[in-house]
Amino acid sequence: MKTLFFYAVLFIFCFVVSCNSTTEQIITVTNNLNVSRSFETVEINKTDIKLEEGQTFESLSIKDLSTNTVLVSQFVDVDNDGNADVLLFQPEINANSEKQFQLLQVEASSKPEVAEHCYSRFVPERTDDYAWENNKVAFRTYGPTAQKMVEEGVKGGTLSSGIDAWLKRVEYPIINKWYKNEQEKPGAYHIDSGEGLDNFHVGVSRGVGGIAIKIDTTYYTSKNFTSWKTITTGPIRTSFVLEYANWDANGQTITETKHISLDYGSNFSRFEIELTGTDAIYAGLTLHEKNGIPTQNESLGYISYWEPHFDSELGTAIIVPNNNMISSELFDTPVKDWSNLFAKIKVNNGKAIYYAGFGWKKAKEITSKEAWEKHIEAFALKVNNPLKVTIN
Repeated sequence: MKTLFFYAVLFIFCFVVSCNSTTEQIITVTNNLNVSRSFETVEINKTDIKLEEGQTFESLSIKDLSTNTVLVSQFVDVDNDGNADVLLFQPEINANSEKQFQLLQVEASSKPEVAEHCYSRFVPERTDDYAWENNKVAFRTYGPTAQKMVEEGVKGGTLSSGIDAWLKRVEYPIINKWYKNEQEKPGAYHIDSGEGLDNFHVGVSRGVGGIAIKIDTTYYTSKNFTSWKTITTGPIRTSFVLEYANWDANGQTITETKHISLDYGSNFSRFEIELTGTDAIYAGLTLHEKNGIPTQNESLGYISYWEPHFDSELGTAIIVPNNNMISSELFDTPVKDWSNLFAKIKVNNGKAIYYAGFGWKKAKEITSKEAWEKHIEAFALKVNNPLKVTIN
């Protein structure tokens, strides 16, 4: 009797799912690589979907037809007009195979529970940082108030367009908790209480992926961001836009807008930078005490730096897809914080695109230089060979 009851319940569940399906559109995702794929985000544009009368884009879900399960998904309002433009999901695909998914409407009770691991926000309580994170890594950078404090000689400011790394070693979000602890007890986020800490020094360096323009032998950089806009947060992606004041590179006026996103399961933020005034940028990794090991792999389009870091070790990297890394350069100088490992990146049609991130040994997933570079190379292979998506 228990077995009959189980199958009866299963039949009812499947019937509910099928009865709420109002579209027969099938999404086929193809993996042409000889490696399995996961934690890669598929984007379905609203403009590619044929909605039936009375149906809304935001009501759709994604069902894996091989398992008959509804997947975690996320809608994104890219242009901030109040309507979703893109539907995100992360399939798991075996090597050299394809998988089919269905767009459908399901009861709310049939949707999976989600945790919003991908999060970002402006942080006015800590001067004016902008911070972002997922289940693997966290970052921040600095705003105009922090810049003004330095320029006016007020203690506590920061003048830098570098990217700071927050070394977390837990899956759950820590940004709000760490800032709250810091407000209650100054210096709290510099102490590891089991979740990680902020002990990554940026200064005027490029941190993990800040940019510069090189003219002759000199590197020029922007100052702090001047404004921000959060695009989305959720279970799969957080994304936002940072604007910068026009800046001078030895007589060249540079305009700069950073579009940054971070997806679930990834150690790397994606940077899409809109620029005018230059045909190439230098994205950098700080060398800190200059006691690490740099790697410049121009053939695979990445630079990496593995270094001792307090009582642990840390790897940072920049990955440039689609053969757009022109060259790399190790810049070593006695001037404090100005030593960086740089990737020179093409600006195509006013944009430069790259990924930047880190792996911390204490997070217990990437524990050696060899493992870090293997991780980088696997990531580079996938971003250069994206999953193929067709909708029928």
